[in-house]
This record gives sequence, C-alpha cells and structure tokens, in this order.
Amino acid sequence: MADTATTLPKLTAEQRRAAAGQFERANQVLKAGDHDYGSQLLLDCCRIDPANIIYRQALRQTQRARYQNNGRGQALAYLRSVFGRLTLKKSMMRGNYKDALVQAELILMRNPWDLSAHLVMAQAFEELEWPDHALWTLEQIRPFHPRNPKVNRPLARLYEQRGNFNQAIALWELVRQAAPSDQEAHRKAKDLAANATIAKGRYEEAVKGEAPTPLTPAETETATEQPALAQTGEGALVVGDRYAREIATLTERIKSNPKLANAHLQLATVYKRADQLDKAREVLQESLAATGNHFEITQELFDLDIEPFRRDLALAEERLGKNPGDPALRQIRVGLVKEINTRELELHRRRSDRYPTDTAARFELGLRLLRAGQTDEAIKELQTIRTDPRHHGKALFYLGLCFQSRKNWRLAQRNLEDALQHLGAGDSALKKEAMYLLAIGYAKTGETQRAIDLGCELANLDFNYKDIGELLDDWQAKAVK
Repeated sequence: MADTATTLPKLTAEQRRAAAGQFERANQVLKAGDHDYGSQLLLDCCRIDPANIIYRQALRQTQRARYQNNGRGQALAYLRSVFGRLTLKKSMMRGNYKDALVQAELILMRNPWDLSAHLVMAQAFEELEWPDHALWTLEQIRPFHPRNPKVNRPLARLYEQRGNFNQAIALWELVRQAAPSDQEAHRKAKDLAANATIAKGRYEEAVKGEAPTPLTPAETETATEQPALAQTGEGALVVGDRYAREIATLTERIKSNPKLANAHLQLATVYKRADQLDKAREVLQESLAATGNHFEITQELFDLDIEPFRRDLALAEERLGKNPGDPALRQIRVGLVKEINTRELELHRRRSDRYPTDTAARFELGLRLLRAGQTDEAIKELQTIRTDPRHHGKALFYLGLCFQSRKNWRLAQRNLEDALQHLGAGDSALKKEAMYLLAIGYAKTGETQRAIDLGCELANLDFNYKDIGELLDDWQAKAVK
C-alpha cells in the first residue's frame, strides 16, 4: 500500500489559510442551523484541500443532517444528478481524479447516501493513492448496504492491504454468500484465513509452515474454547446457555416492537460480551431501517468497527513487552494507535456535534484532537469544558500539553500548575507527569530551585519515575555552583 503522506497534494500557506478560514466560517454557519450554506462552505474546503479528511467528514455529516438523516436525500435526487453522473464518468475516464471527487460530492449534495457516488469516490481515492480516504468512504456507505458485494469487495481488499485480516475475511465471506460462484471470494477467504494473525482476540502462529508475521508468536498455540461459547457443526461459534436466555428475551422484544432502539443495542451488547462481534454488527445493521438510522445505533456500529484495532493494539503491546527492541512491532503499534485515534476522533466528534452539552464527549474529542496534532482545535474543546468539575483537572493538564506543543511555556506552565491543584486521587499518573514537565520547564527557564523543589516532591512519590533522579542530581550540582 502506498504511503499516503508521500502522495498528498502540496498546498501553499495561503491555500491552507483559505481552507481553514472557510472551515471556521462553516462551523459558525452550522451552529446557526444553516445546513445549505454550511454544505457549500465545506465543499469549498474540500476543493481547496481535497486530502483533508476532517473537511470531508464534516461535509458528509452536514449533508446528511441537511436531509434529517432520511437515508434518501432530495426528492428525485437521481434524476436531478443525471448530468453530474455523466461529468463524473468523464472525469474518471480522463484520469482527472481530483475533479471526480468534486463531481461525486456534488451528487452527494443531493443524496448523501448515493451508492454509486461513494463507490466511484473510493475508486478515485485509490487511484490517487489515498487508501485511508478510500477506506473511510466505503465505511460510510456500508451500514446502508451491508451485504452488497460492490461495497464489500473493495473494502475487503483495503482491509487486507492494511493487515486487518479478520475484517477482510468477514467481508469476503459476505461476498461469497452473495455470489456463490465467485472464485475470488472463495480463494481470498481461504488464503486470508491461513495468514490471519488474529484469532479470538489473540495472535496465533501462521499455519502450514508459512513465515510468521511480525505479531505471530514463535511457538504454536492451540485455540482454547471460550467459556461462554460452544463449538457446533463446522466449527461455528454459538452462544451458550449463559447468554441464550438474554438473547431470546431481547429477540422477542424486538419482534414485538422493531422500532425499540434500546432493545437492539442491548442485544448487540450481549453478543459483544459473548465475543461475537460479527453477530453484534449484524444485529445493529439490520436495525438501522427499523429505527430510522437511530443515532445511538450508528454510533455503536462505528465503535464496533474500532474494536478489532483495539484488540490488535493490546496484543501488539503484549508482544512488545516480551520483545521491546523489535522495530516491526513498534511500527505496527504506531500504525494501530494512529488508526484508533483517527476513528475515535470521528466517533466523539459525531457525539459532540449531536449533543453539544455532553462534556464527556467533548473532553474525549479534545484529547484525540491533541493526539492527532490538531492542537488549536484541541485547545478550543478543552477550554470549553474546563469549568466542568468532572473534567477540570484533566482538561487543565491536557491544555498544558497543548500549549507546550505550541511552544508557549507561560501558558503551559499556568495550566499545568492549575492542574496539580485539581487532579484527584485517581489521577496519580497525570499528576506525576505534570510535576515532571513543570520541573523540567522550571530548569530550562532558569528557575533551578523551583525545579529542585518540585523534582524532590516527585522523587518522594516515585523515585524511579522516568529520569527524575538523574535530573535532580544535575540540578543540584548546578545550584551548588
């Protein structure tokens, strides 16, 4: 898979400022409830900076909100987009993929759920060697076409390229079910199963003498049966008695009232506890139509798609604990952390936009913006909720990190010092880090005695915290001179 970072278009500083200005204006307009004008402004952002996924995510969300998430867009949208579709086709044939992205967005302005526009857009992203964008595009439309091979096939290929073998296998199986004579689907499902590095939430040795993957253990492991599951037939996992009663009860509730979103969510939760993520996903996808694309169900589906990455990360870190010097493991971990943060950022942004007063969602959004390097946006979110007593200390701490990232020591110092006064007993790790950062900051700005005093306080709590012991020796030696 191509390195996306090396293929992204280079923008001038003026272009970036123009896009950022349009984006800020769009947010102001959207807060006032003007989705039509907001959509146009966001479309302009995408024209200027086509590779900025944040602009495109905001545009898609606004497009759907414009039509109250009705799942079909404008009346007679397909007929109104006939000429746009011809233009889109011509752009693709000529290899003008950036123009094709604009044409596809114009179609989506009329119907944000248009399947063909999503498929062509994903193809254009792949031609531009922006696989992350192609993946996001297909994931946006798949909940509305969960068994469509036109969606599942390209998405399975992208998952395979990224090493997400379990997800790729599940999609190839859906392709095989939809097209039983499809030889590629049969072959892919078999080949990927042989090379998968994940099985029931843990990494196992590649089979049949194939070279182990970076996350594959050196020794052969035997998969153990899950306590809540039983093997039947051809090895398919089914829930045992522990969950059967809950499933039966919730299934009856859904039959009697299919529009009851909470029942669908509870049933999916039961399957998640039974470690049947595919079944949980199936329940949620099937509930979308009955519940009118209920927001909490779409959120749960979004979160469910992140779960395999979280499991992969936990296992990668476990392997790193045993082999900390492995560069391949470190690279995989960095990639997984970035992937999870990107997806969780979108998850919490959606919730924050839906529920602006949900300070928990806004705190999580601010934290992920910081991790993604979007420091100014993170500052805005964290400053908004820092007065909430539930998040006060943590918000101040992460604001300190934001200002440190912006190389503004005075504001970083102020927020970190305030954080020390408000972090609770359960925030000992953040408290130690705040003390450590402040002590280093004091030393760099010539306040050696303050650095020594705070360093001693930290050493008294945890003498082995990072290199505080060595730093104290250096600072004390300078103070004597």
